[in-house]
Amino acid sequence: MARGDGVNRTSARNMNMTAKDISNAQRHNEREKESYTNQDIVPDRTGMNVHFKTPTGGYAEMFEQMATDGVISTRGLKPDANLYGELIFDVNSAYFAKQFYTDAYKAAIKIVGGEQYILSAVMHADERNRAMSEALGRDVYHYHLHVVYVPVVEKQIKWSTRCKDKSLIGTVKETIMQVSSSKKWLSKPAVDDTGAPLLTKSGKPVLRKSYSVLQDDFHNAMRQAGYNDVERGERGSSEEHLTVTQFKVEQEQARLTELVERSDQKEQQAAALDKKIAKIQ
Repeated sequence: MARGDGVNRTSARNMNMTAKDISNAQRHNEREKESYTNQDIVPDRTGMNVHFKTPTGGYAEMFEQMATDGVISTRGLKPDANLYGELIFDVNSAYFAKQFYTDAYKAAIKIVGGEQYILSAVMHADERNRAMSEALGRDVYHYHLHVVYVPVVEKQIKWSTRCKDKSLIGTVKETIMQVSSSKKWLSKPAVDDTGAPLLTKSGKPVLRKSYSVLQDDFHNAMRQAGYNDVERGERGSSEEHLTVTQFKVEQEQARLTELVERSDQKEQQAAALDKKIAKIQ
């Protein structure tokens, strides 16, 4: 199933989006545009895209309905708050199986906190990997999974001092699922092999960046699902700061570099073998 240099790496990214951003994400993910600036999108293959969760309406409309139904709470949010998140799961273009992204979606459900918070999950099969296509002399398509969701954290609302029943003050009044991107992606304390927290020289806890935690969670989930031939994405990467386009460009450039390096290595090996044969003769 796997092809290439023998090292297939998983990749997981998260992007935060405001109410202003979500319409463009919807048009891209659901292929609602009449034309695309991305020339690598092949409309004839759009029918091959796979929805693991099909949206029941527009992303914004679904969000509002969830708030109306009490599934999520928007209390205390600023007008420019990040209301949506988008997970993008990826693996080498040369490594593909529909079941991989089926299991990736299952991992997304756990990462998000429940399928009820997912608005759409679609695997794109209609984007051409230009660098690999040119290098190999045939069309290679970049399969990847978009999961748009609402980031929520559980929050307990307690009775305030204004409560008439003084016995209730400080007790839990209700528990809500608060929309909060910042709290959803808080950095977590790092621990050693024994589970003890890692500390700096000054005694402060070492924090694992939320992006690194996401990469670990996704890779571990795929390993548990039986994909033992994939490795975790590069540590210390700054991919979470890139736009989708920038990320794809860098990924394709890296893959092209790998192909060229392997080609050079094969040429060197062939030259060395020719010299050896000549010497023996």
